[in-house]
Amino acid sequence: MVGPDCLLWLPGVVAVVRNEHRQVLLQRRSTAGLWTPLSGILEPGETPAAGVAREVTEETGVRVVVERLAAVTSSPPVRHSNGHRAQYLELVFACRPAGPGQLPRVCDDESVEVGWFALDALPSMSERMRELIALVEKDEPRAWFTPAS
Repeated sequence: MVGPDCLLWLPGVVAVVRNEHRQVLLQRRSTAGLWTPLSGILEPGETPAAGVAREVTEETGVRVVVERLAAVTSSPPVRHSNGHRAQYLELVFACRPAGPGQLPRVCDDESVEVGWFALDALPSMSERMRELIALVEKDEPRAWFTPAS
């Protein structure tokens, strides 16, 4: 069943892209006007690392190297403009630009603004998005996840 009464469970990817100046690449989403790391939904059959790299390039024009899986989380349920409800299994990746000096630009209708921000001067965003960035900043060798209780 698909529709407003069904909660869709979807595979999502989140890219926390950090450059050599310790800045993070963010987008201000057109749907709610909120700043977030780059994110999207995997295409059928797409690997998560390829999907996260594709999403960053599609949304900002910046090519990235995916360095590691930093966290596995799930989003809170959301209601989209078409009335459908969804919740995302989020694979959060630490990424870096594939080369120096790449200037991000808005490349599709998902963003109204994109840019590099210093970690100590992030724009207004949800606490949850700040937590995802902080998980990547910890540079842990193993991915973070909520332990089973």
